[in-house]
Amino acid sequence: MQALLAMNQTILRTLLRATCALTLAFAALLPAQAAAIRDLTSVQGVRVNQLVGYGLVVGLGGTGDQATQVPYTTQSLLSMFQRLGINLPPGVASNLQPKDVAAVMVTANLPPFAQPGQQINITVSAVGNAASLAGGTLLMTPLKGADGQTYAVAQGNVVVSGFGASSGGNSTQVNFLTAGMIANGATVERAVASNFDQTGPISLSLNTPSFGTASRVADRINQQFGAGTATALNAGVIQVQAPLTAGARTAFLGQVEALDVTPESPPAKVVIDARSGTVVLGQNVTLGACAVAHGNLSVTISTQYEVSQPNPLGAGQTAVVPKTDVKAKADKANLLMFNPGVTLEAVVRALNAVGAAPSDLIAILQAMKAAGALHAQLDVI
Repeated sequence: MQALLAMNQTILRTLLRATCALTLAFAALLPAQAAAIRDLTSVQGVRVNQLVGYGLVVGLGGTGDQATQVPYTTQSLLSMFQRLGINLPPGVASNLQPKDVAAVMVTANLPPFAQPGQQINITVSAVGNAASLAGGTLLMTPLKGADGQTYAVAQGNVVVSGFGASSGGNSTQVNFLTAGMIANGATVERAVASNFDQTGPISLSLNTPSFGTASRVADRINQQFGAGTATALNAGVIQVQAPLTAGARTAFLGQVEALDVTPESPPAKVVIDARSGTVVLGQNVTLGACAVAHGNLSVTISTQYEVSQPNPLGAGQTAVVPKTDVKAKADKANLLMFNPGVTLEAVVRALNAVGAAPSDLIAILQAMKAAGALHAQLDVI
């Protein structure tokens, strides 16, 4: 019985090894992952437009701007009263100090082809010293574009993602209370003119410029719609001959964007954020032959204060004398040897094995790039 069980386990392990080998073989034969043209490109002239406006949020329950420090909030409130036909006496207006009102900036993104009557999301952010916008209501605020024209009007209840509480001088807060959103808080009043409906060719802009990807996109479009339909003008723009009528133009572009193209592999790149110590390694990063030795030099300065007491019959005075001790220590450097063509992943594993900190890794990568051993683009942000 035991012999039969051992034989079955041996057969099972053999089948598992064969299955894994076949899986790896088929995975190696699979082509690179393709992507739709709509995910690789954008149509020139079809873009998002930014809108901005200045408004007031009311109903804050004492968490609004302090009028003595933020005078423009009171001025805006008085101007709104005048537009609504409310004229306050000069004495009342000069002493007006509302605590439930906050001055805010309202921002929004106007999507392409947005038509009057559509609703878009907006973001509301305090510009004064308001403590919280929770529970507030944004009053009617025009949103203008870069040309100074009003394209949307915003109003609604502000929703913040955090909360806070305070009592007896103690306070706690989660996330930010001075910025919030209003879903569908703005109504589009004017459409942005687009050149998409104009006659002529359509230009597709690659999200990541690449000569190889641009050529592949043009070849794929020509394969589907005929030679001469698309031309790669440069690494970032593909010009496509499109129908002249609006309906046919839209249907044609929808078919073009649905085509699958295998993009060119991105260039080898290493991104370093020196402020946070973050290192992001891209694919296809390799090294030339090099040897790395990295050690740290630590300097410690300690000061102790001693009291110098003169003799009882002496003429000296009692004084505090500092005693400074300086110590320098150099850690032992581990020498690592890397053969040509080794991937950066193997380098990182080796450095982690010897206990290299993120700051050490950043210094080593920069030194490798300076020595010409790092075959990748090094971006320090």
